[in-house]
Amino acid sequence: MSTVKESNLTSAHDRKFLTLIAVLSVIIPVVVALLFFMPKSGAADVDVSYLPGFHATLNSLTAVTLVIGYVNVRRGNTRAHRTAMLVAFGLSAIFLVSYVTYHFLGQRTIYGGEGLLKYIYYFILLTHIVLAVVIVPLVLLSVYFGITNQLRRHRRISKWTFPVWLYVAITGVLVYLLISPYYA
Repeated sequence: MSTVKESNLTSAHDRKFLTLIAVLSVIIPVVVALLFFMPKSGAADVDVSYLPGFHATLNSLTAVTLVIGYVNVRRGNTRAHRTAMLVAFGLSAIFLVSYVTYHFLGQRTIYGGEGLLKYIYYFILLTHIVLAVVIVPLVLLSVYFGITNQLRRHRRISKWTFPVWLYVAITGVLVYLLISPYYA
């Protein structure tokens, strides 16, 4: 049975937050994309060389907390599920801020591998990038519906969010491992 809260798709509260989610879902990928074309003035003053490893760590921890959250929701432990998913969201938010910082200040690294590994790397990178853009609104909607207790909507969106988010987290680590020998 649907609650009034879940069936009211256009409440003022929902409209406000869904608009914010839509705006962030456009702005975040655009800002990240623009960083790749911006000049890196002042980058020599700040050492950000440690951040790619930090990003891989954050992605690894995100993947682990996503699996913990999934296992707990399957077991009916919604409290542990909620905690794990909010930790995953927090880790992803820290990742995003750090990633933007790195690409604002750091130098671009080009993959130097050859042969089949080069094609594997670019396939993983391309799917990672595309799905990293897709995951922004999915995560924001999943979190919003979860914390507002709109569980039917939360479940409907989360069945897509979980596998995509997990793929993005894991491939983020793989991209780092494959390109790490080429960092200056």
